[in-house]
Parts: sequence; C-alpha cells; structure tokens
Amino acid sequence: MITQTDRLFLERCLELAIEALEAGDAPFGSVLVSAQGDILFEDRNRVASRDATRHPEFEIARWAATHLSPEERAAATVYTSGEHCPMCSAAHAWAGLGRIVYISSSAQLRSWLDALGVPASPVRPLPIQEVVPGLEVLGPVPDLAEKIHALHRRRHTEGR
Repeated sequence: MITQTDRLFLERCLELAIEALEAGDAPFGSVLVSAQGDILFEDRNRVASRDATRHPEFEIARWAATHLSPEERAAATVYTSGEHCPMCSAAHAWAGLGRIVYISSSAQLRSWLDALGVPASPVRPLPIQEVVPGLEVLGPVPDLAEKIHALHRRRHTEGR
C-alpha cells in the first residue's frame, strides 16, 4: 500500500521528471531514501547526453554502491517516476538496494508510446519482478501516473 510518505517522495520524482523534460530529456526522475526517511541522492534522466544508460535509477545504484554500506542499501527505498527498465532493475539488484516504489509501469509506458507512434525500445519492457524476483515493489499510482502520461504526451507531440 502506498503511504502518504511514499506519495511525497513520488511527487518529488514527478518534479524531477518535469525538470528532465524541460532539459530536453525523457521525463523520468528518481529519489533514493534512507530507512530514516532522508533523501540520500536524487537524479533525473540524462540520456540527451547521448549516453542511453544515464537513467536516474542506474545513477542511484552507482551512487549507493560507492557511498552506502550493504546494510544501508538494503534498508533504502528507491522512488521513481517510472518502473525500472531491465538494465536499471539489474543495477538495483547488483547494488543490493531495497524496495522500489514507482508511479507508472513499464506496460503503461509502452502502451502510451505505442499510441503516440514512438518506436519500441531496443530492450524489452520487463516488470521489475521478472528481473529481480522477491524484491518488494509497489506501483503504479493511478492519479500520479496520469501526470506522467501527460509528460510523455508532451514530449512526443510538441514540435510535430
């Protein structure tokens, strides 16, 4: 169940997704939160740099592996605007991070992009649990997912 605290962190992810979109990137944002409820690291999508691995979830895994103990990583939560792709799911698992809470699912994203005529990604959109079995994962959050959907529509329809 999504708590009010979860919603606050998800709303920050939405703000970061808007920031990414305004910077010319795909609208994704993520926040790493300690077991005590402190934001440890946050980032937005940066694939416009021409490095397709610059997803915020991947950056979180890298940062956590360098700066946190295994126990701190396992107790932390990753909040994100969109469900992790397989690359980010694997990085999350290899870093030993804890639960994931996301706004919109990979299936929702693929459906939205299909409706907009956006070509498929080179990576199949697998649910996190197919990549990282046994991990606690919560999402999607319908009312916030509609806001993410609007950002993706904006990204792919403006300037056409």
